[in-house]
Amino acid sequence: MSIKMRNVTIAGALALSLGACSGMNDTQQRTLSGGAIGAGVGAVGTVVTGGCVACGAAVGGAVGAAGGYIYDQVEKGKK
Repeated sequence: MSIKMRNVTIAGALALSLGACSGMNDTQQRTLSGGAIGAGVGAVGTVVTGGCVACGAAVGGAVGAAGGYIYDQVEKGKK
């Protein structure tokens, strides 16, 4: 298994393990889910483009967490 593929596998496993958290409110769940999905997408995106996997995962996680939080706030505004 190549190093890049190993990194993607590790990032995916971490994303899945974080998504299994329970006992959180909606805001926490959406922020965490967004961060985990963003980290996974960022890692895969940098593997495909040949960039820094850790950097892509970090940026993707931050953007995903922000997106999850904003989505939560929009959903709360609809109620």
